[in-house]
Amino acid sequence: MKIIISYLLKKIPRKYLQIFSPSFFFIIKILYRGNKVECPLCHTRLKKFLPYGRIPRDNALCPNCLSLERHRLIYLFMSHKTSFFQQKNNVLHIAPEVCFFKKFEKVHTDTYITADIESPLAKVKMDIHHIPYSDNFFDVILCNHVLEHVESDTKVLSELFRVLKKGGWAILQVPFFEPIPEITLEDPNIISPEARFQHYGQDDHLRKYGKDYPKRISNVGFDVEENMFIKTLSPEEIQKYGLPIEEVIYFCKKK
Repeated sequence: MKIIISYLLKKIPRKYLQIFSPSFFFIIKILYRGNKVECPLCHTRLKKFLPYGRIPRDNALCPNCLSLERHRLIYLFMSHKTSFFQQKNNVLHIAPEVCFFKKFEKVHTDTYITADIESPLAKVKMDIHHIPYSDNFFDVILCNHVLEHVESDTKVLSELFRVLKKGGWAILQVPFFEPIPEITLEDPNIISPEARFQHYGQDDHLRKYGKDYPKRISNVGFDVEENMFIKTLSPEEIQKYGLPIEEVIYFCKKK
């Protein structure tokens, strides 16, 4: 299974994986039935989650809603620590993940805006270097594992800050690869997939984030909270929901 998933991730563009993978995983879900883990988004119970990643991680992917460890953690954080599911807001969700669609749209309906430059699943086709919304428009912004792909993360962060309302908040997650550098690594001369994989950890990344990531966010105006919500959960909950034990949630506010 690890070999198959790794191969699919390397060879098939993400936008097609999002469309066709539910049919494939419907069959897999039957084989993984059990009671050892549970997805908090769709409440599917399994003997374990599926492996996932170009270098596969064990116990990562829910075959029913396609949530990963970070998605399940973000969902629990938003459920316990924000009013996201209690009131309707203007929400901008960049590169939206399939596992969140129905739950978010049920609450926010027509004010839940999904955006992507190429995904057919998004409502709005958008280059987030130039977001086509007015200043102070959105109450909530979700941007998960996107900034490592964009030409200028500083420009994108500035745009996200601009369209967020005062008093609004954003969750801005990026991947980190060991060893984590002190300063984010990026070089416009690194252009081949092979070189990007070598320097950044993935062949479609344009930078490798370092320990200065919170500073990069705050430089455009955000107030950044490095939230360790994972530390408030019990070992049993972490195991049950298949959560990433060292994941920091970058909870960013516009004051």
